[in-house]
Amino acid sequence: MSKVTKVVLGVSGASGACYAVRTLQLLMAAGIEVDLIYSSAARRVLFEEMGLRLEDDPEILLQGQVAEAKLRLWPNEDIGAPPASGTAIGDVVMLVPCSLSTIGAIAHGSAANLIERAAQVALKEGKQLLLVPRESPLSKLHLDCLSRLAWAGATVLPASPGFYQRPQTIEELVDQVCGKILNRCGIDQQCLPAWDGGIGLSAQAAEKEGGDVGKANPS
Repeated sequence: MSKVTKVVLGVSGASGACYAVRTLQLLMAAGIEVDLIYSSAARRVLFEEMGLRLEDDPEILLQGQVAEAKLRLWPNEDIGAPPASGTAIGDVVMLVPCSLSTIGAIAHGSAANLIERAAQVALKEGKQLLLVPRESPLSKLHLDCLSRLAWAGATVLPASPGFYQRPQTIEELVDQVCGKILNRCGIDQQCLPAWDGGIGLSAQAAEKEGGDVGKANPS
């Protein structure tokens, strides 16, 4: 896998605005250039879930973090913007979160807006296309669309955080998903440590060993 230097981050109108914001922050921290696209529905969800009103300056999403790379926000209606071209799309297109309506549109070849067009360009150019659906449950129709996209070469990474790291906060759950997104694309990240064989098992073994030592030395 070649080193990722430029990403298209598309955000459609599914719940889970925090996943998009945190993914963007991690990409900036890793020095990845980002072409950002928010649909009108995603802007509404961003305000309703996080109280952030996105206008023309995407740095509001960084919440004080210093951008370590170029960050550009493109209107979803601008189908002539750089993410619409195979010569300028970069290395990865990730849709975080990706609504089921957007998934359905892409699965059937639609390119009616910049997010859909960037996804279609990624597929035709053989670039990484990573989709992060969050909604549940999934109908047979949804599963069929996701299967079509996986068959076409996309990676489907549901926003389903794990609990083996023993998260204590919502932020840790969000980081678990966003860290996996970057990890899947080969981008360095620090919020999802590599599995060490079992935190719980290691703790239990250490506790048992300590108990055995105590029995051997009853002082």
